[in-house]
Amino acid sequence: MTPSLLKKLRSVDTPTVCNAIEVAQGKRGFSAFTRGTMLCSAPDEPPIVGFARTAKIAAVNPPSEPTDVIKKRRMDYYRYMAEAPAPSVVVIEDVDYPDCIGAYWGEVNTTIHKGFGMAGTLTNGVMRDLGDMPDGFPVVAGSIGPSHGFVHVREIGTPVNVFGLCVEEGDLVHADRHGAVVVPRDVIGKLEAAIEKLLSTEHLIIGPASEPNFDFDKFEAAWTEFEKSRT
Repeated sequence: MTPSLLKKLRSVDTPTVCNAIEVAQGKRGFSAFTRGTMLCSAPDEPPIVGFARTAKIAAVNPPSEPTDVIKKRRMDYYRYMAEAPAPSVVVIEDVDYPDCIGAYWGEVNTTIHKGFGMAGTLTNGVMRDLGDMPDGFPVVAGSIGPSHGFVHVREIGTPVNVFGLCVEEGDLVHADRHGAVVVPRDVIGKLEAAIEKLLSTEHLIIGPASEPNFDFDKFEAAWTEFEKSRT
């Protein structure tokens, strides 16, 4: 991750990254993205970009393990997140899905993780305290709810699944109001150039279509240039 690539990724939305991955791969069929509609706590803020730190939680039922085990795992979890190399993203699977009730992500936890220097959270679980979360730490979640239930950490650093997207520790994640994507490792080095190519190519059709007196003939000419640039 170069500073230039990080800046570029923070300037574009997640659909653009999905398209750019296909440009870099030279084909369609890329599928490492979330399915379904997710909710974003700060839809007007820049996207969440960083390498994943993963965990699993549950909240419907009280933990069955001894209290000292649960407390130790909680501290191990926070240490694990605090020691994440920047840029980092929290990716949490709530194993109660699709019946999640525990809002792990509210004013307190978002403030803590932002203080650790993390960029934001992706989760299939619940968020709350909308309007009270700190700026600069978006949460892309599966739902909104009022209570934390019996929320507790189950696993740390293991592979997780969020809305059909499988994420492993260290995966490069890009997320915003549209959902999230994992950038294939072999694409990272080519991604910045692919984004630039995608944006310039799209302008060949978007530019003329935005001008006055746009008609079919102008569309046909623009589309011809657009098709040439993609092949």
